[in-house]
Amino acid sequence: QVQLVESGGGSVQAGGSLRLSCTSDSDTYRSNLLGWFRQAPGKEREGVAAVHTGAVVTYYADSVKGRFTISQDNAKNAVYLQMNSLKVEDTAMYYCAAGQTLATMVGARGYFSGPEGWGQGTQVTVSS
Repeated sequence: QVQLVESGGGSVQAGGSLRLSCTSDSDTYRSNLLGWFRQAPGKEREGVAAVHTGAVVTYYADSVKGRFTISQDNAKNAVYLQMNSLKVEDTAMYYCAAGQTLATMVGARGYFSGPEGWGQGTQVTVSS
């Protein structure tokens, strides 16, 4: 069973930074890409970023490219999302996900059935 636990959300002013963390079980970490999705109220879920933990290949949505960085810690089975230059439109619930096809979902919006599992979500609120 996929186990994903997020942390690190919060409230920040526009232009600020936050770092999200996602820890997983070892089987999930080794077998999948891990990534981040977000969903604002009334909007579709969006694939934000993903990393192939075995190959250290990263993927980013155009909306966050140059501002967000996804990274990993193999010793902790963890991935992180460093979010800089935050904008009001980045406000959303952020979800960690695991799946072998995550790269195809980055930059897309809608309903995603591909991920093997989801975390419980962590709220990010950016104020002007």
